Amino acid sequence: MTPAGTTDVPVYGLHYGGAWRAAHSRKTLEIRSPASRALLSVVPDADAEDVAAAAQAAQEGFERWSRLDVFERARHLHALAALIRQRVPDLAELESAITGRPIREMRAQMGRIPEWIEYFASIALGLEGESNRVKGDIVTLTHREPFGVCALLTPWNHPILILVKKFAAALAAGNTCLVKPSELAPVSTLIFAQWCHEAGLPDGVISVVTGGAEAGALVCAHPAVQRIDLTGGTTTGRRVAAAAAERLVPCTLELGGKAPVIVFEDADIQEAAAGAVFSAFIAAGQTCVSATRFLIAAPIYERFLDAFGRRIAQLKLGDPSDVTTDVGPVISQSSCVRAYEHIETAKAEGARLVVGGERPVLPPPFDEGFFVPPTLFADVTPGMRLFREEVFGPVVCVSRFESEAEALALANDSPYALGAAVWTRDVARAHRVSLQVRAGVVWVNDHHKNDPRSIWGGYGESGYGKENGWDALESYMRKRSVVIRTAPSFDDWFAGGKRYG
Repeated sequence: MTPAGTTDVPVYGLHYGGAWRAAHSRKTLEIRSPASRALLSVVPDADAEDVAAAAQAAQEGFERWSRLDVFERARHLHALAALIRQRVPDLAELESAITGRPIREMRAQMGRIPEWIEYFASIALGLEGESNRVKGDIVTLTHREPFGVCALLTPWNHPILILVKKFAAALAAGNTCLVKPSELAPVSTLIFAQWCHEAGLPDGVISVVTGGAEAGALVCAHPAVQRIDLTGGTTTGRRVAAAAAERLVPCTLELGGKAPVIVFEDADIQEAAAGAVFSAFIAAGQTCVSATRFLIAAPIYERFLDAFGRRIAQLKLGDPSDVTTDVGPVISQSSCVRAYEHIETAKAEGARLVVGGERPVLPPPFDEGFFVPPTLFADVTPGMRLFREEVFGPVVCVSRFESEAEALALANDSPYALGAAVWTRDVARAHRVSLQVRAGVVWVNDHHKNDPRSIWGGYGESGYGKENGWDALESYMRKRSVVIRTAPSFDDWFAGGKRYG
């Protein structure tokens, strides 16, 4: 790691063209621990000149990278995966410190990062063209080609995981990447760019500019950018979609969610309660597919609520670096305020508080952190704010249903359509309900599980497009058709030829 300056607090530059770069902008952003508010690092708040320089480096990198044979690109990506696998412990500590997620979570998540790189490096070798013989003694050939420079706008909750999901597919397809990470957690992305250089990837394959919303808008508007991929909030997604539409470049959006979990009366209650805690409070409820609306069959409603509440009460809130910590802080002051506003509104609207809901008392320095206790409300109705709005924090609700039809109606009563889960031991019901629930990713008797081979993405206010799998790889490539006449002579239309079109 070679930041632009080294003091007690690391001061980073931008990273593009395979090297650390001093920013043109004099503005900076302070990166603070959400657990203690301690200053962790300082990064540039990039301006138009910085974005232009990084985009130029990405364009020059594309001219080199796209001309490499796919086997050569795969070799580079496998080398990067091997380097990252060696550095997983360091990466986990960095991600934990900056996001506030417990170290145990981050070690597990970072351990899987190389899989995405290895997967896309491997399946890219299987991309083949097609040929067809069609009417009029014509042969058509199809070819796939990369777009060029792809803008990746990545979030703070999974800085490296979500970057790599996009980056690996984009690079395997022959593109280069201009990355703008979240202003709340940009450091691991800068370090990842340096690791790409150390792994031997050609200069310009990844360019990273840090900054806020203005930097993101500059990235989306830059003429070198030929494709945009965002993971973020729905409001930001609308702006990015408009920017992409203005320039007529393709766009993938993975946005907000309000994931329902339907628990039927035949489910194992203790297992479903354990799954509920995992689905709701991993990452302090700060994932786009976090379970937030638990819909429970009437015959088991109180028993499930009791089992769920007991498990929540056992969760340990506190220092993210402690391996015994279950739940860390939320990412920022605004996230903290929003969570407590939802708690107070739920109380005022008549929801029943089961567990949590009060500000925790923690020892210094964590008394300064953005901690929200895992909180559960019962008897929540569709008209209540907690049922309808995304909290993006550890505050969830439970509602009762009387029939399968009512469960589906409640689950689908949302503009979001990203994640959902169904808990049942009835195989026919599992298939039936998973096909009717409104979500792009549906788990049965589980939650959150992710794999580079499993497509991921939603619709409605959860965005559009897919990550993971062949869908992601092919979405990073244009497909062109080459039409070849095989007839011995040209059928001259204006000289009496018989065929047109």
